[in-house]
Amino acid sequence: MTTNSNEISTNVVVLGAGLTGLTTAHYLNKFNKKFIVLEKQTRIGGVIQSKKEDDFLTENGPNTGVVGNTTVVQLFEDLAEKCGFEVAGDNVKKRFILKNGRWESLPLGAREAIMTPLFTLKDKFRVLGEPFRPAGKNPHENLADFVKRRLGQSFLNYAIDPFIIGVYAGDPTYLIPKYALPKLYNLEQKYGSLIGGSFRKGFEKKIPEEKKVSKKVFSFEGGLSTLTKSLYASAGVENFTLGVENITVNKTEDGYKIQYTNAQKEACTIYAKNVISTIGAYALDSIFPFIDAVSMQKLNSLLYTKVIEVSVGFNTWKGCRLDGFGGLIPSIEKRDLLGILYMSSLFKNRAPEGGALLSIFMGGVKRQDLISLTDDQIRIIVDKECKELMSLDEFNPELFKIVRHNYAIPQYGVESGDRFSTIKTLETKFTGLQIGGNLRDGIGMADRIKQGKELAERIL
Repeated sequence: MTTNSNEISTNVVVLGAGLTGLTTAHYLNKFNKKFIVLEKQTRIGGVIQSKKEDDFLTENGPNTGVVGNTTVVQLFEDLAEKCGFEVAGDNVKKRFILKNGRWESLPLGAREAIMTPLFTLKDKFRVLGEPFRPAGKNPHENLADFVKRRLGQSFLNYAIDPFIIGVYAGDPTYLIPKYALPKLYNLEQKYGSLIGGSFRKGFEKKIPEEKKVSKKVFSFEGGLSTLTKSLYASAGVENFTLGVENITVNKTEDGYKIQYTNAQKEACTIYAKNVISTIGAYALDSIFPFIDAVSMQKLNSLLYTKVIEVSVGFNTWKGCRLDGFGGLIPSIEKRDLLGILYMSSLFKNRAPEGGALLSIFMGGVKRQDLISLTDDQIRIIVDKECKELMSLDEFNPELFKIVRHNYAIPQYGVESGDRFSTIKTLETKFTGLQIGGNLRDGIGMADRIKQGKELAERIL
């Protein structure tokens, strides 16, 4: 809702126009609620920014999503006429793990699991006893100890550690399964076993909507920005105010007073019954001065990892065969890269015919220092690693683009329980306040979409 007045009223103010905020706005509009979205950037989408550069289509944030819940299915059905949904090919199942400088295929079945050099013979036999091991009793057991207890050290080194690198850019000794991987944690707690639990869940009856949850890897024609632009349009462009600064939210007797400076440097005020925050934990303290210092400290102490994302494009590819999702590099291998995604192998029109587009990641929790490297230093590392790992005689890409993320991915550590309970307490104390965003409810695109709908539904 836009107006020429600098002091207006509405039902809901949403803070942030990333994927969560956009999804919330989409459903608020669908539910015929009056709302305004405030975004400090002059563009929508948050870190999701697709760019067409010559014949390459790159992503500046997430590269893919997963159809991981029924809300994603429903949202994409809502937007079917607005954007071209794109699913990765069958080769997405081919994933590679680096061991001793060689790419090894991650096993997809029992025979491959027996033959793979990724895991020790001792741990392969150990897996046979996994269904019979008792469930853990420590809810704050870290992921590394969880995996060693159930599967063994080699599975931690060459399966779970690279998986966590690919999802969280994180450290298994820091992440707590109860918060970071609740589905995994609940398998053990509910069924007593990861293997047995997965088997039993496969036979549980599903409603029709659940059967559509394909777990497929997705993008969109034109990149992931096609999704955020479609949400922007469906939510109503007139409901967004971009380029705002100095947002503060204060409690009033019957709601909230939101003050900010607009793009024209004018002081503006909105009175609203409801405020929904979808912004990062690190930015909350200056926005909500009425939240006490102890509670705020529990919110904004969340660790965010720093990640460098490098898009590398070749008009003609002369390296190893790119057939699969990509490769992840375990911490134990002591390399300067986290992993390499084969984007031109996954989706069409990401690179010229006969060429290639790679998304390369550096940094993460264990290598936060890399964020301070210069562009030239980063290029030297990528040049060396690509020659060694991708069988390139020369490194002369037509595209080389670096994006630094200082607040890339939140790490759900042992403090997460206090953060989640603090949010519930604040939302109970301050009627009409909702604190969403990636500080709770998961970090994936499917998680953000699900939370966005739930935030909007609570307004009802």
